[in-house]
Amino acid sequence: MEPYAVVETGSKQYLVKAGDVITVETLAGDAGAAVALDRVLALSDGKTLQIGAPCVAGATVSAEIVEQTLGPKTVAFKKKRRKGYTRKVGHRQEYTVLKIKAIA
Repeated sequence: MEPYAVVETGSKQYLVKAGDVITVETLAGDAGAAVALDRVLALSDGKTLQIGAPCVAGATVSAEIVEQTLGPKTVAFKKKRRKGYTRKVGHRQEYTVLKIKAIA
């Protein structure tokens, strides 16, 4: 079995392996910059599993920023019938696309 890790970023948890491409909430940095994810909740080397309480000490996952992107547009629309009240608000969440380089 391949080594894998469970990392937390942006209050969400992701199961990652080396070479994976994941989309997470915005992280600072430009495309090509290196990022170290140090909130590793679980770590497996293929044979044994280490579970942190809450994090595994000394474990890091190194990744590279592929791009900064925007998610799909979501629209919040409110209306009160016969009152002439309408309100339309759009939102696009910012995301960062990461390529996982190594698990250590």
